[in-house]
Amino acid sequence: MGNALVINEKDNVAVSIESITKGSEVNCKMNDGSTIAVTALDDIEIYHKVATKDIAKDETVVKYGQYIGVAACDIKVGQHVHEHNVVSKRENA
Repeated sequence: MGNALVINEKDNVAVSIESITKGSEVNCKMNDGSTIAVTALDDIEIYHKVATKDIAKDETVVKYGQYIGVAACDIKVGQHVHEHNVVSKRENA
């Protein structure tokens, strides 16, 4: 099992399924059953997002295969991804 899930191969974040402490290993179970591991750079609350890839400022953040916003700053693998570093932006704006 893992402590985070990646639902879609397009996702650049995983959703934690338990609280994760900074410095611990995040085992992200992928849609195909494989697992990737990243190190948590922040404390991550249950059901919050963790970056599974580096996400550049202004790059799209994808969760469950869906666009959910853009990075407000560079986000490193293992960082907590939430409203402090993601902003809403209309796709057609």
